[in-house]
Amino acid sequence: VQLQASGGGLVQAGGSLRLSCHASGLNFSIHKMNWYRQAPGTQRELVASVMSGGIVNYTDSVKGRFTISRDNARRMLYLQMNSLKPEDTAVYYCNTRYKGGNYWGQGTQVTVSS
Repeated sequence: VQLQASGGGLVQAGGSLRLSCHASGLNFSIHKMNWYRQAPGTQRELVASVMSGGIVNYTDSVKGRFTISRDNARRMLYLQMNSLKPEDTAVYYCNTRYKGGNYWGQGTQVTVSS
């Protein structure tokens, strides 16, 4: 399983970014996909999840600002991030669990300036 994330960058507070993650090596359409983030000195936290059927969940701090989505035909996972805040600054990782393994993308840095 390989996960390739992209789309991070530097943005001012209130701005938007869209993260993308391409998955290979698994039957993408049937697996739950996740976005995590990790800020310096903190534990990695789950930001958003999307089930195979499209049901989504978000951590409270991003509800109403972030949207997770998937394109099963393209094997792509997305995270649209709007109204970004400095506290959203972190390395963002796409993630899935497959046959007992826990797989991570390489991480993409998101920096929000105040």
